[in-house]
Amino acid sequence: MYPALAVASRFSDAHDEVSFVGTPNGLEARLVPEAGIPFKGLDAAGFDRGRPWTLITSSIRLAVSTFTAARWLTTIKPDVVMGFGGYVSIPVGMAAALKGIPLVLHEQNSVPGMANKFLSRWAIRIGATYEESARWLMHPERVEFTGNPVRSAVLGASRAASREALGVADNKVMLLVFGGSQGAQHLNSALIGIHDRLLALPDVEVFHVAGPRDAQRMRDALDAAGGDGDGRWRVIDYMNDMGSALAASDLVVARAGATSIAEITALGLPAVLVPYPYATDDHQTKNASAMVEQGAAERIADSELDGERLGDAVTELLADPVRRASMAAASKALGRPGAAEHVARLARAVAAGGASRNDDDDTKEDPVA
Repeated sequence: MYPALAVASRFSDAHDEVSFVGTPNGLEARLVPEAGIPFKGLDAAGFDRGRPWTLITSSIRLAVSTFTAARWLTTIKPDVVMGFGGYVSIPVGMAAALKGIPLVLHEQNSVPGMANKFLSRWAIRIGATYEESARWLMHPERVEFTGNPVRSAVLGASRAASREALGVADNKVMLLVFGGSQGAQHLNSALIGIHDRLLALPDVEVFHVAGPRDAQRMRDALDAAGGDGDGRWRVIDYMNDMGSALAASDLVVARAGATSIAEITALGLPAVLVPYPYATDDHQTKNASAMVEQGAAERIADSELDGERLGDAVTELLADPVRRASMAAASKALGRPGAAEHVARLARAVAAGGASRNDDDDTKEDPVA
């Protein structure tokens, strides 16, 4: 959702007309209108592989949503439709193909999801975060390496202002831990497991975004483990301003989702990545590979969280500013802060009737993200 919103904001900021399609009950239903972008809710869902009969109901829902999307596209007459993966992009992408509207996709992960694999047969161009994802898609010759779009609010966050806003002193070492918008229970529990080791480092402060479903459990676990070290360990349900949290940080511990990695590298932060083990085709492990290979991150398997590996890696890095600086430089070198503009330019070129990799056409079109 965040890469799509980052690109949609580029069009909106340039005074292009843009509409954002998402699920009516998803996070986007709140965040997109808050960004001042028109939002269209469209019902879409996948099927449960463990319950094959749900394929029937999901197929009916897909057909209805495709019909609804086609009628809506007829009304707004967009010049280009963009898909960023997720089930909701399937009916919109199919409707665009049926209506003869140019389709542009963006793939965040190293291994594409089902939606982009399916829609890639009709896409005019496809932006990709990882070059290796091209081999999974139809028409790999249409894939362009753009990087993963990052929100302006993240790119524009400053360390000094963020630390002041969060109440973190300049001489403190801030550890940021998060598992995604909903948190990560195993990662959260493992962090509490190294409570004593972290608070034994006198200059360290922990900013722990535990997720709305797990935050209270983490607060209770923190109390049982010995407390917050006089306010040095904060448990947060959800962080609206992740840009500030990232910019204020000295080290990040996180899952290896594509958006998390894009934001971490755009700001040039060292990281300890714990890939989600049940991600489709283990794509989070693959997502983390470039950071690990370039020395920007350490990777810890989820199965290792209950041992000494997490505590050793995190405490050693927190105590070693020289190594953190080296990792930060490697992370910065991998960042693609211009990815959102690159993807927007790709869509404009397609809308204008071309697909040049170096097209700088400023023609303002009406995209649908």
